[in-house]
Amino acid sequence: MPADLRVSSSDSRSTVAPPAPLSPLALARWCASHGWPVHPLTPGKKTPAANCPACRERGHDRRTCSCRTAGRWCHGFHAATLDSTRIQDWWGTRPYMGVGVACGPANLVIIDIDAHHAPPPARNRLLPGIEIAEDIDVSAMTTGFHTLAVLAALRGQPSPADDTTTLRVRTPSGGLHVWYRQADSRLWQCSSGSSTTRALAWQVDVRADGGYIIAPGTTTDAGTYTPLGAVRTPAPLPAWLAQELQRTHHLPAAHIPAPRPVPSRARQAVLAARGTSNPVVAVLTSVLAEVADCVHAAQGTGFSEKLNRAAYTLGGLVAAGHLTAQDAENALMETALLARPGQESRAQAIIRSGMTAGARRPLNPGSRP
Repeated sequence: MPADLRVSSSDSRSTVAPPAPLSPLALARWCASHGWPVHPLTPGKKTPAANCPACRERGHDRRTCSCRTAGRWCHGFHAATLDSTRIQDWWGTRPYMGVGVACGPANLVIIDIDAHHAPPPARNRLLPGIEIAEDIDVSAMTTGFHTLAVLAALRGQPSPADDTTTLRVRTPSGGLHVWYRQADSRLWQCSSGSSTTRALAWQVDVRADGGYIIAPGTTTDAGTYTPLGAVRTPAPLPAWLAQELQRTHHLPAAHIPAPRPVPSRARQAVLAARGTSNPVVAVLTSVLAEVADCVHAAQGTGFSEKLNRAAYTLGGLVAAGHLTAQDAENALMETALLARPGQESRAQAIIRSGMTAGARRPLNPGSRP
C-alpha cells in the first residue's frame, strides 16, 4: 500500500503522513484495499472512460452487456471492480486514466459541497422542506458551504465541511467532498443540489448508490483532488445527517424493501452479476446475506452449512459465466470473516470445497441453489 495513504493499524482513522502524488495504478489499488470498487476515468476529465463502439449504439442495454465479464470498463461505475488483476490490466498499461470509485457497492455516502459563488435561488430551494422567513436576508448564501452550515446550525450540529474525523477532499474548483460510510443496510440515493425533486441543500450534491466519486489524489486538467488533514478513511454517516437525507427523499420508495446487510466485496459480486438478470442477483444476494446473518448468532449455529451452500451457489454462477471466480472468492471470504473473524483457514477450506462442487453444475438465471 502506498506509504502516503497508509492507515495506522491501531486506529482506522488515525493520523498518516501527508499525501504525495501517486500513480493512478497505486491509487486504484489503495482504494480497492479499502473495499471501494474502482473504474477508469477519461484522462484529464471527471467523466468515466468511454464505452466500446458496440456499447455506444442507440438502444444498447448495459444490463445484458458482456463487456464487464470480458474485462472491459464499459458503463463506468457499473463496471467498477476490486479485482487486482483487472485493476492491473486497466491502469498498468494506461497510467494516464484517472480513478473513480463506485459509491453504492463501496457503502459510501459523499457530501459534495460546491463553491460556485452565485446569486441564491428562490428561498424555498435553499434548504428544501425548511421554510425561511421573508425577513431573513439570504443574499450571503452564495455557495454550498453556506447552505450546509445553516442546515447544520438549525440542527445544532457542526457542518460536515468542518468534520475532521472523516476523509475530506478539496476539489480543484474550491469545493469539498466529505466522505462517510453507510452504517446500515439502507441505500441512499444520489441527488443534485439544484434539483427541484430531491436535494439536501442548494449547491450540495449527494453521491451514493447509483453514482461515483473521484478518488482522492486523482489529477484532472483542472487540478488535483487533495485530501485535507490526516484522516484517510470515512467515518460513519452522522445520525443527524442520515435523518436529513431521509427527510429530503434520499431513500428508495417505501414499497422497495431495504436490502439485508452484505459486506462491500460481496456487494461487488452482486454488482458484477447485474449484467445478467435479476434472478441471478436475487440468488446471490440471498445466500451471501444468510452467511452475513451469522454475525448475530452463536458459534455452531449453521455457519459452515450456510457458507458451503453459498460457495456451492457461487461456484455454479461462476461456471455459468455470471461472475468471475475472483469476485466470488472475494465475496465469500469477506462475508465469512464478517461472521466469524479470525477463522480464515476454516473459511477458505469450505469455500474451495463448495465452489469446486458447485462448478460441476452451472447455475443459470432463474435457477435455485
